[in-house]
Amino acid sequence: MQTQTPALETTAPSRARLAFLGVCLVLIGLNLRTVFSSFAAVLVEIRAAGAIPEWAVTALTTVPATLLGVFAPLAPVLARRFGAERVLLGAMLVLTGGLAIRPTELGTLGHLPFLLLGTALCGAAIALCNVILPTVVKRDFQHRLGLMGGLYTTAICASAALGAGFTYPLFELSGQWTTALFAWTVPAAVVALLFAPLAVHAPHRAAVADHEGADVWRSPVAWQVTLFMVLQAMSSFSVFAWLAPVLRDRGIDGGTAGVMVSVSILLQMLGSLFAPALAAKLWDQRIINATLALMTGAGFALSILGPLEGIWVWISLLGLGQGALTAVALTMIMLRTRDQHTAARLSGMMQGVGYGVGSAGTFLVAQIHQNTGHFTVAGWMFLGISLAGAVFGWMAGRRRYVE
Repeated sequence: MQTQTPALETTAPSRARLAFLGVCLVLIGLNLRTVFSSFAAVLVEIRAAGAIPEWAVTALTTVPATLLGVFAPLAPVLARRFGAERVLLGAMLVLTGGLAIRPTELGTLGHLPFLLLGTALCGAAIALCNVILPTVVKRDFQHRLGLMGGLYTTAICASAALGAGFTYPLFELSGQWTTALFAWTVPAAVVALLFAPLAVHAPHRAAVADHEGADVWRSPVAWQVTLFMVLQAMSSFSVFAWLAPVLRDRGIDGGTAGVMVSVSILLQMLGSLFAPALAAKLWDQRIINATLALMTGAGFALSILGPLEGIWVWISLLGLGQGALTAVALTMIMLRTRDQHTAARLSGMMQGVGYGVGSAGTFLVAQIHQNTGHFTVAGWMFLGISLAGAVFGWMAGRRRYVE
């Protein structure tokens, strides 16, 4: 199976346009995780208000990550047809719409219909952005892969931190969880407006032949990178969806839990800022991949199972590990490919499969908590996931290319 790839520019971008594009990519990244962390930050209040049934909790924490996998393979096809910048703009508009309708009440049906629809729209939009961002970086920032990779992955981590840290204070200020969720529409809309002129006037793209780029679905290297991504995604999206509820389940109040999640995610930013540049400088990435997988799993497991007195240490370990792990996994797209076309195909494959299968992590955590009333089993599960992630991270880290 082959996917189509984004088309090439007929002319090189000017320095000013390149700088503005880089800024816009970072700002887009700042909006790609608030849908996850904002919902988790007020999940207890949404439950207390009786706004959603218990089965919907599982759906609302799993559907966004699942849709990242469902829509990821469409991104290269849409980018080839309309241009990468225009697809990014369209995705940001859909994301803005999804965030806007998410907290809306629908008469006697309550909040559930639009919560589900808005969350689904957000998941689809984020899927397109996830795939196209590294492809554009590979295309236009070949000379600054480590820097741009670090900047946009740091922005993604910052997005999660913003959602986790500010949603609960917004709830306390307004007294309404709906207002707290709706607030995240504003930054998405601002970025869409800022990016619109560049996207609309993006240079014409020359067609790219379907056969250009390697057949990633037949490549052992591509599958090793993809499985590494699957296991990374299982941890990452479970942390976004469940770290705040885990902390509150351990008796920590909502405001403090939000601060703790934000601190952990701010440390993710630190890890994600430096990890891509370090990975790009290394001869291969075996040791860094395996170490970060184990570090992330240990941090999450200890946040669930470890002594509460050490909780700041556990969430710090988790934050540094997860931020660097996510960034390195995404950097594999650029380090394991020789050209933009193969990078686009690998991006679609690893994020389609990675997020699609990786969403099982949030689903399993929801089922474990629903059936046992606690998160203990989930802690042991993530230790196992980290061990498997270390194995595939070691394999994906070998200095080879998708051919």
